[in-house]
Amino acid sequence: MREFPDGFRWGAATSAYQIEGGAAERGRSIWDSFCAVPGNVYHGDTADVACDHYGRWAEDVALMAELGLTAYRFSVAWPRVLPAGTGEPDRRGLDFYSRLVDALLERGIEPALTLYHWDLPEALHERGGWLERSTVDAFVDFAGAVRDQLGDRVRLWTTLNEPWVAAMLGYGTSLLPPALADGAAALRAAHHLLLAHGQAVPVLRGGDRQVGITVNLSPMVPATSSAEDAAAAERFDGYHNRWFLDPLLRGAYPQDMADWYGAAFDGVVAPGDLATIAAPLDFLGVNYYCRMHIAAGADAADPLTPRPAVGARQVSPSGVPATAMGWPVEPDGLRQILVRLRADHPGLPPVYITENGAAFHDYADPAGAVHDPERVEYLRGHLGALHEAIAAGVDVRGYFCWSLLDNFEWHQGYAKRFGIVHVDFASQRRTPKTSARWYSEVIRANGLRS
Repeated sequence: MREFPDGFRWGAATSAYQIEGGAAERGRSIWDSFCAVPGNVYHGDTADVACDHYGRWAEDVALMAELGLTAYRFSVAWPRVLPAGTGEPDRRGLDFYSRLVDALLERGIEPALTLYHWDLPEALHERGGWLERSTVDAFVDFAGAVRDQLGDRVRLWTTLNEPWVAAMLGYGTSLLPPALADGAAALRAAHHLLLAHGQAVPVLRGGDRQVGITVNLSPMVPATSSAEDAAAAERFDGYHNRWFLDPLLRGAYPQDMADWYGAAFDGVVAPGDLATIAAPLDFLGVNYYCRMHIAAGADAADPLTPRPAVGARQVSPSGVPATAMGWPVEPDGLRQILVRLRADHPGLPPVYITENGAAFHDYADPAGAVHDPERVEYLRGHLGALHEAIAAGVDVRGYFCWSLLDNFEWHQGYAKRFGIVHVDFASQRRTPKTSARWYSEVIRANGLRS
């Protein structure tokens, strides 16, 4: 038995836009506008209904309790609380999250709240979105409104989920909204997202509340032994990992990348910004899905080509199993990134694995059961790697599987299933998969059986 520390939190994660539905009961977000454009989302899918968690939240909390979860990570939809992004909060939205938190606590499940999981109110986007410092102020007001409603019951607060995705993919490519494909805009948006985090930290902190941020991290593996690929992997690491970790944990952007970006980053940072961004964290959330294999050069036809350009591209390694997303399954990458974090940042705060999971080609058999042995092996391998990282001295306090439910998978619509619980989107029937039952056993044992 590979046991985890006493008090280790075992959870699952979701995000508001991906599961809630209830679109008529909230304001419009940039994702609603993106979904309305033909060709942006697979099959023209929308999240208007999604998993109808807005209507079925009590059923979902009962399911969490049945599985034995001790924590649940969810996000608050900014447009549900502040439909116009600013102004007077909508009581319906605040009351919804208040009922959810109360139900979780009644079941002994710790609520772990994320404020921003990419659903910027459309009204703020129309005024410039994350390109404008006024959006930073709006976010701080949003944080205060949610704190006033839930701060007496929620201890774990995450400001932002994956600012790299929101900025570098949202502003730097056409893959996600607002789909500007503008490198300078991506850098500006990234800075303002980090600034919003830093300004929100003192607003959220108080009592026994703990405040952190979640970043998505990947080890970068050169595709070959060439010096060109090694340099490309180092730049991709700067673009993807260090551009966010360094200002948060060191109070400065990595100099090699600032030099590389040059004029594209000029004039973005104002005096005092970096000290604000580096506000001490109570914890760091880490989302890990796969290692990235990097080659020199760029593929202009690939929608994931970085902007601003870093002269590097992702490639698929040969002989490595992959998920339905095409992501390589290399569990040791989780141990690798955590051990590196501890080595690079001696004052590293406690860590939570806030997302880890995989999409596979799941289906319900004629009896209605959903067997997903590939996901079981994915989770087993990654939890084993996590156990090794803890044994190596990394202070990890909890693990949140992504995701509790099959859901609206952003630009992939409903074509990709990450859940440990199968959702029949026509009937909204929930069916725990084999992986859910396996994970439930891990939770009960607080460890992995040999």
